[in-house]
Amino acid sequence: MEKRDFWLTRYGLILAMAGNAVGLGNFLRFPVQAAENGGGAFLLPYIICFIVIGIPLMWIEWGIGRHGGSIGKGTTFGISNKLNIKKPIQIFSLFGIWIPFVISIYYVYIESWTLGYSINSLLGNLQSNLVDPSAKMSFYGDIFKDYIGINKSSIFLTPSFYAYACFLVTIYINYKILSKGIVNGIERFVKIAMPALFLMSIFLVIYTFTLKTSVSTSLEGLNFLWTPDLGYLSNPRVWVAAAGQVFFTLSLGFGAIVTYASFIKKDQDIALSGLTSASINELVEVVFGGSIVIPAAVAFLGISGAVLIAQSGAFTIGFIAMPVIFDGIIYGNLVGFLWFFLLFIAGLTSSIGILQPVITFVVEEFNYSQRRASLIVVLTIFFLSQAVIFLPEFLDEFDFWAGTIFLIILALVEIVIFIFYIAPRNPIDEINRGGLIRIPQLFNKIFKIYLPLLLVALFVSWLIQDINSSNSIIFKKSLWSYLSKAVLISLFVFLIAIVYKKVYKK
Repeated sequence: MEKRDFWLTRYGLILAMAGNAVGLGNFLRFPVQAAENGGGAFLLPYIICFIVIGIPLMWIEWGIGRHGGSIGKGTTFGISNKLNIKKPIQIFSLFGIWIPFVISIYYVYIESWTLGYSINSLLGNLQSNLVDPSAKMSFYGDIFKDYIGINKSSIFLTPSFYAYACFLVTIYINYKILSKGIVNGIERFVKIAMPALFLMSIFLVIYTFTLKTSVSTSLEGLNFLWTPDLGYLSNPRVWVAAAGQVFFTLSLGFGAIVTYASFIKKDQDIALSGLTSASINELVEVVFGGSIVIPAAVAFLGISGAVLIAQSGAFTIGFIAMPVIFDGIIYGNLVGFLWFFLLFIAGLTSSIGILQPVITFVVEEFNYSQRRASLIVVLTIFFLSQAVIFLPEFLDEFDFWAGTIFLIILALVEIVIFIFYIAPRNPIDEINRGGLIRIPQLFNKIFKIYLPLLLVALFVSWLIQDINSSNSIIFKKSLWSYLSKAVLISLFVFLIAIVYKKVYKK
């Protein structure tokens, strides 16, 4: 087995962790959630959930990862197996491999859209020469449908050749970074990518503040974002949305934090480093993500129009509404290029983090090199991505189960591993070991009681929301829905079979 890498610098570690969390959701999902849930009214529950759910679970994942690294393992399964935890828990810990694997199948493809749109924007291929806003929305909606291949005359998706080429380039870039390992690949990349992301975000925020139309101004959008309507606080849906956004934005339950943290030394600080990386993510999400999309949308569409567009989803606001806005401003093609390239960089820093747990699993359990494991994993992702690219409903199904529901399952398994097996006496002492700050003992109670209860409540709420939805994923009855569920189950069964053959039989 290759000698384990360690992060070369604390700066690189924090940027990698922040980059793992900073992704498409910061700039697309957060504005949608904020607009749908009362703007400023959403921020208070969001901040509370960040403190009560996000930070404690983030520290737990850092703690598991650091301990795993000290025993030569970097995945939830590898750690639980090394600690000789009961077999059922070990099987559940496999979600730490299955979740990032399934998410990668569709995330890298979506990431490639941003690359394609950034190039098209730079070349001026996203200009409509239309005046009427509704006509523009229809025009850019058709462009997006053509790009991803939504065709009423076919039961399959038929993306353009250009879209497929951008996907190939994107997956190759992921491979090149990951194949070089933690220090020479990921750390070196994020030291360039994250500062670039910050500079592009700052420019776009400043530019957005200058937007003013006959409909409204960007400042009205900022006012909508930062002025809370306390009446929303009594709505449980707002709290569930806030908790869900915190979960997604910090990449909790993805397995990535555990893997990244396994490459730090056993007595290295995780208390301040974890808090710093999470805070950087929140800065990008709230200050940058919230200050670009919402103010720009309000300036051109008004508050009611921005909320209406947001209700159509993140893809609509990111790939349809934003091009409409760029089409109506000076140097819109250049601003559009910066916007989509910003999304591409954010997506790339996340996708390499999501893929790394799977690669680490292959390296550790099969004794493969980082380069060989990266090639095997990326090629597998490429072949399985064809289902998402060409078959309808697969993306929604994969995202619901791997990107939503089972995140909670893995998070609960992680709590069990940390509380009962890694730090049964005093979990906070384990987090504080080598820490540059001291976490108060109060968090022991949060770890053991409040956090598990809140996660169970969030899990039940998500299930109820889907069951009550007119587009329920759970009860959807279609060929593609059944087929996608069968693929997800098969992948998990295959993963269990690999473990029994390659790990347990040793």
